[in-house]
This record gives sequence, structure tokens and C-alpha cells, in this order.
Amino acid sequence: MKETSDVSKMRFYVYIPYSLRDNGFYISLTYNLKRRLLEHSHRMVDATKTGVPLKLIHYEYFINLEDAKARERFLKSGYGRKQLKEILKRTLQKI
Repeated sequence: MKETSDVSKMRFYVYIPYSLRDNGFYISLTYNLKRRLLEHSHRMVDATKTGVPLKLIHYEYFINLEDAKARERFLKSGYGRKQLKEILKRTLQKI
């Protein structure tokens, strides 16, 4: 029987930082969330460098890359964005 720790060797995160400058959110995928957030804060990511400062408002953890990619695609779709705004409405109101 495999140990459960084998399952989590690879980690993938779909994450959503919110721009405090332009009041929009960005949806992306990474395997190293901490490093990626540092890159955002240091303006090393073209897509968000004009939106700094950013605040992480949501992330989801996956052990399968294809599942993470599918979730990212869905959240970037019109229905996915609508669903996100509904799920995070209280969070977005507080920011």
C-alpha cells in the first residue's frame, strides 16, 4: 500500500490575486505558490505588474496538473468568473 505522502509530492495551485490598484482579479496556475506571489509583488509578472499591490483572495490545491489546468480554464470562462464573483462576494466587498 502506498503511503499517502506519495500523493502530495507534486502540487499545483490555481490562485487568484486581487489588484488593489485596478480592482480586478487575475486567475493563474503555479506549482510554487509562495515563489509566484513574491514574483507578483516584485513586479516580475507582466500580466500583473501594473496592478500591484495584490492581495491573494483565493487558491485551490491539486495533485494532478490536468485537473488544475481544467479548473483554471473554467474559472477564466464567463461562467467561471461569474461563479467566482458570487462565491467571493463578501471577500470582494471587504477589500
